[in-house]
Amino acid sequence: MSSYRIASRYAKSLIDLATEQGKLDRVVEDMTYFAEVSKLRDVEVLLKSPIINSDKKAKVLDAVFGTKVDTLTYAFLDIILRKGREAYLGDIASEVVSQYRSIKGISIVHIVSAETLSGEAISAIKQKLIASKLTKTNIEFKTTVDKDLIGGFVISFEDKLYDASVKHQLNLLRKEFSTKDYQAAV
Repeated sequence: MSSYRIASRYAKSLIDLATEQGKLDRVVEDMTYFAEVSKLRDVEVLLKSPIINSDKKAKVLDAVFGTKVDTLTYAFLDIILRKGREAYLGDIASEVVSQYRSIKGISIVHIVSAETLSGEAISAIKQKLIASKLTKTNIEFKTTVDKDLIGGFVISFEDKLYDASVKHQLNLLRKEFSTKDYQAAV
């Protein structure tokens, strides 16, 4: 079975159980935290190592997450360890977050800009995206700054990309000038 299918099934089960117990938001918060921690090289190696037995892995996870996560999340982590599926924990955590966003109708929009965007600029972008009906009405922004863009911004979400950067416009002009013959004005 593929790792995506395994992660998807466990994530769905956890979401269903958390919803049933009224702990969905708390469990998703825990799994978001776990997804970030599991990206660390040492944690990833620990979880995927066939040499380290599950008891030692359980002790490490208990030390790191024991008091910081909800009892439901902790019980879920324990079940995954007992089933020998700890290598998939990072994928499961990411899938929980993904399924939660889908359930709640949240679109993730990545904005890369040349300068840090103000709250008003982000709000204006949000209104334009909602009006375009290309995203859901709940939008979560992930912003980064890239000085190489010179000016403007690049927005990406789902399978769409909108490049309004000066760098992109200059590249388009460069291509146009290189492919067309122009005569000098006299």
